[in-house]
Amino acid sequence: MLSQTEENYLKAIYSIGLSNTKSVNTTLIANKLETKPSSVTDMMKKLAEKELINYEKYKGVTLTQSGKKIAIEIVRKHRLWEVFLVNKLHYNWDEVHEIAEQLEHIKSTTLVGKLEAFLEFPKHDPHGDPIPDENGNIAQHKNVMLSSVEINSSCIVIGVKDSSSSFLKFLDNANIKLGDTLKVTAKEDFDNSLLIENNTLTISISNQISQNLFVKKI
Repeated sequence: MLSQTEENYLKAIYSIGLSNTKSVNTTLIANKLETKPSSVTDMMKKLAEKELINYEKYKGVTLTQSGKKIAIEIVRKHRLWEVFLVNKLHYNWDEVHEIAEQLEHIKSTTLVGKLEAFLEFPKHDPHGDPIPDENGNIAQHKNVMLSSVEINSSCIVIGVKDSSSSFLKFLDNANIKLGDTLKVTAKEDFDNSLLIENNTLTISISNQISQNLFVKKI
């Protein structure tokens, strides 16, 4: 049986691999988990011995099929628990990540299956991230960001790239939530900030914000 720390490493490698076109190296993993590179190296050796990763010093790290399966299972549990916390216990979407980090390590597949059924088989978590099914199938976001939407075009908010508490609180204060229809009315050449319409509100958002919102063009 894997420890919580080992599971966290597998999930971190999986997550980095989705967003990084280059190889997953120990520095990236150390930054993700806020730990020392030397600690990462030690863990890589342990996970390689368990045949959960492919690891060679000074080269990139990749998950084996077994390692990837475990990582996706953890992601699945994490996102289902986030749905439960928001929809059933009425937590705000900026409050649930740390709690789900603890709940994702529960081993019972029966409990997870019952949780999914209780939630009526949700497809996305409260941040718009897709939830893997029981077979590990997962549909990733198409990389369409609000920053790429043309002037006078509209789109629907489908997810966030940055799920930090500070960013989610910003969206709450700006009255932007999943499912909202946004219209880009202007773009500033100087800093690529956008003027957008959301329902009856017109607000200005920075390029940093627009590059962290996944949208579907309409």
